[in-house]
Formats: sequence, structure tokens, C-alpha cells
Amino acid sequence: MMRCGEVIKVKPEKYEEYRRLHDNVWPGIVEKIHAAGMQNFTIFYRDGYLFKYFEYVGDDYEADMAKLAADEENIEWLTHTDPCQEPVDSAEEGVWWAPMENIFHI
Repeated sequence: MMRCGEVIKVKPEKYEEYRRLHDNVWPGIVEKIHAAGMQNFTIFYRDGYLFKYFEYVGDDYEADMAKLAADEENIEWLTHTDPCQEPVDSAEEGVWWAPMENIFHI
């Protein structure tokens, strides 16, 4: 199992919309997240930042993430959520959700 943490900013004027979208997440998106080998998928909020945590239990992370990224329903979902977000200042060019370093786990 691989533990993954990622961070992004949420635009202040889009916070309520982002909450509403996730209060009513599409069932197909949940199915696709699970099919991509992700479990315990959680998004936390604090002071303008979103922190995403999930555990990857599949066999080929890169292939599973590529398949999810190419999925039509997921692409449509992101047309609603992406306008609510902006990368953190330290994100590499072209990186939306910036990966975080796991430094401690019990």
C-alpha cells in the first residue's frame, strides 16, 4: 500500500461551490476512484488549502492514474472542480495537486 498526500489552494470565492460539489459527488466518480486502486480517499480544508489523502492499493500507480485521467466522466467532473482550485506556489510547472512528502506514520 502507498499513502499519498497532495495539496492545492481553493479560491476563496469558490469554497462554497467546491463544498457543494463534494456534498453531491457523482456516484460514477466514487466508483472510478475505487477502480483506480484508491481507498480512504479524503479531502481536508484549512485556511484556503485543500489536503487530499488516499491509500493506493493497486499494482501500477502510473497506469491507474493515467486511466482515471483519461476517463470521460472524470474529465467532466474536473470541469466543475478545477475552476475552484489553483496550484500552490511551490508546485512544479504543470502540476495541479502538488504531492507532499510523507515524513511520519504510526
